[in-house]
This record gives sequence, C-alpha cells and structure tokens, in this order.
Amino acid sequence: MVMPLQLYIHVYTIGYMLLYDVVDAFDKAKLKYVLIGGYALALHGVVRATIDVDFVLQLRMADYMLAEKTLKEIGLTSRLPISATDVITMRKEYIKNRNLKAWSFVDNSAPSRQVDILITHDMAKVSSQKMSVAGRRIAVATLEALLKMKIQAGRPQDLIDVQSIRAKLDEKK
Repeated sequence: MVMPLQLYIHVYTIGYMLLYDVVDAFDKAKLKYVLIGGYALALHGVVRATIDVDFVLQLRMADYMLAEKTLKEIGLTSRLPISATDVITMRKEYIKNRNLKAWSFVDNSAPSRQVDILITHDMAKVSSQKMSVAGRRIAVATLEALLKMKIQAGRPQDLIDVQSIRAKLDEKK
C-alpha cells in the first residue's frame, strides 16, 4: 500500500514533534540517550519511512527508571505490562526467550506517538555525535554505529538500511 503524500507528511511531522518532546523531556530529566533508528538515519541524510522514535540508554536500573518516569510524564506508557525493573532484571530472558528487542512506549490517545528503547545495546558502547536540530543538541548514533547495529539486527528493512548507510559512507570519502 502506498501512503498518500499528505498522510506521509502528517505522520512524519508528528514523529519529529515527538522526537522534540522526548529529547526535551530527557534533557530536562538529565537522562543521557543516543538517538538511533530511522530518525537518526534521516539526520545523517539517509531518509526512509518510519513512525517510531528509537533510543538506546545506558543499561542501568536508574536510567531505565528515569526514562519510564519521563516518558510517562509526556503521556507515553509501556505497550507491555512491564516496568523498568522488569526490563533490567529480566533483560536477557526477554531477549533470548521472548524475542523482545525494544521496550515500546505509546500514547494511547495518539498511537502514532511511539518511542522504542532498544534493550539489546548499551549506550556506552554506541558511538555518537551531537547534532543541532531545531535549536536542540541531540546525541545521535554515528553512521558507523548505525551500520553495525543494522547488520546485527539483520531484518529485511535493516538490510536495506545497510545498503543506504554504506552508500552514504561512500559519498563521504
């Protein structure tokens, strides 16, 4: 199904507004994060359709609890009935036996407002750079870090992204 241009622009605009809401809330809470996924790719000039905003945090209880509290304050709740404590203490079990890769938050009154926190990676091991976006300094995964994550994920969309990232990296040479 091809998305009509007006709908695509509407969804994409909502996503950027959500990105700003989350980044502003995380910054106010002094929560460190790295933006990954489709919006990170877009900021590097690799554009593809995406709805959710993806982040990686430090794999620490305090950070996950602060993220949960902060996201709740801006109207997002965990899609699954799990808490930060559950995610950190059961993370390996969730990944291995339940195929849970990301902890998803959604605004139930506006379901296109979705944030995913990738639980398979620790922010401390993801190379990032600060980028200026609409007056904000956002920590964004480097193209090289995104390439590595996409290769590891290996889903069909990720493999398409791998080709696009490699092309963008070749342009920079």
